[in-house]
Amino acid sequence: MQTAAQTADYWHAVETRDRSFDGKFYYSVATTGIYCRPSCPARRPNRGNIAFHATCAAAEKAGYRPCKRCKPDELAPHDRHAAQMADICRLIETAEQQPSLTSLARAAGLSAHHFHRVFKATVGVTPKAYAVAVRQQRVRKTLLQGTSVTEAVHAAGFESSGRFYANSGAIIGMKPNDYRAGGTDVDMRFAVGECWLGSILVAASDKGITAILLGDDPEALIHDLERRFPSANLIGGDANFEDVMAKVVGLVEAPQSGIDLPLDVRGTAFQHLVWQALREIPPGSTATYSEIAATIGMPKAVRAVATACAANSVAIAIPCHRVIRTDGALSGYRWGIDRKRKLLDRERKT
Repeated sequence: MQTAAQTADYWHAVETRDRSFDGKFYYSVATTGIYCRPSCPARRPNRGNIAFHATCAAAEKAGYRPCKRCKPDELAPHDRHAAQMADICRLIETAEQQPSLTSLARAAGLSAHHFHRVFKATVGVTPKAYAVAVRQQRVRKTLLQGTSVTEAVHAAGFESSGRFYANSGAIIGMKPNDYRAGGTDVDMRFAVGECWLGSILVAASDKGITAILLGDDPEALIHDLERRFPSANLIGGDANFEDVMAKVVGLVEAPQSGIDLPLDVRGTAFQHLVWQALREIPPGSTATYSEIAATIGMPKAVRAVATACAANSVAIAIPCHRVIRTDGALSGYRWGIDRKRKLLDRERKT
């Protein structure tokens, strides 16, 4: 039995055709003998003729049949697209060469134009951008295994070494041999300062910010940076770097102000999808791990989303502190739950 408050919410969802309630309840119409999902586009029924049901089985047990228009006993269109695009992502990830748009659309059973639109709306990037991210990750992984650059390039699916070298800076942030050696000869400037959350370390390559680390011990933050880039040339920030440091500290002080500095973060294709979704959460708002998983089109990848959040090395700029558990509780934050709570409280107040 629903409470009076639940009944009022359910009716409001039916009135507004609120898709977020799909799957949470179903409503039946006594005059037609059918039951629907809340977002059904059919004409709105009279309030006195409907009843609410927790499941399709409950509605059918009461003698109602599923609506042929909204098909409540099947996956909702957006859920169907999410599952479908997740399969396409797996297809891209396992393909030796980048699949064409036509072949991907055929696998999805859609026209090329419709597939491109659905994929971008569901995953957040175009099929080509996703495929490029997958190849970039393959190169990184293979290079770190000690494989030659030529072998890594072809194993990743690049058609030619020339095309890869022309874009290697954008792909892995440094020359391929340098990346394989852990950042050898790559200059990375850094500085340690203080902010209202404690100690803060900011590091940047010539491509952009590589790390924003928070903690209580400045020396521990430096050791963390050294572990991340064991062969890079870590250089103490000069006067020019003070402007970068000031902008990052300003972001920590007022996250709603945003940051106009480029980021140079390295991760898997999946991690980049998660991190992009995190950057779209407005200051003062939160999202659950399951909501992020649904946003990137992989609703079952909740644990993987949590792992991607934990791998984030750019605090605040990629706001993993805005992700919470389904029950609203604060879960793990690599820089401390207390800092996460303070950040969220500050953002809500401002």
